[in-house]
Amino acid sequence: MEIIEHYFYTKEHEWVNIEDGVGTVGITDYAQGALGVITYVELPEEDQEVDQFEQFVSVESVKAASDIFCPMSGRVIEVNDKLEDNPALINKSCYDKGWIAKIEIKDMEETGNLMTSDDYRSYLDTLDH
Repeated sequence: MEIIEHYFYTKEHEWVNIEDGVGTVGITDYAQGALGVITYVELPEEDQEVDQFEQFVSVESVKAASDIFCPMSGRVIEVNDKLEDNPALINKSCYDKGWIAKIEIKDMEETGNLMTSDDYRSYLDTLDH
């Protein structure tokens, strides 16, 4: 299971990679594996304001529909519109080509509410038993 070292994670299996005050958001390798083949992604609107842990996206797969929660508060500044035509990019490349949205982060201190890669790895170990 792939986990990227300098990303932050949620218990709902979202990730955020923060660079220069912008957070790129997606779902983890664990989440895409649990969902199965993703068939549809409802993307957020650009300029939409989101709060930390607020539902802002939903994905549908062959197994289920699932709400995706935003790991950080801020304003959506870009969405990955490639997912409209090819939602399975999340399955193929959840940390690279399958990102969902970019957020202009409002409060960097909210990272304190997220897990580091080590924390997330330990959390996943509790789920497998």
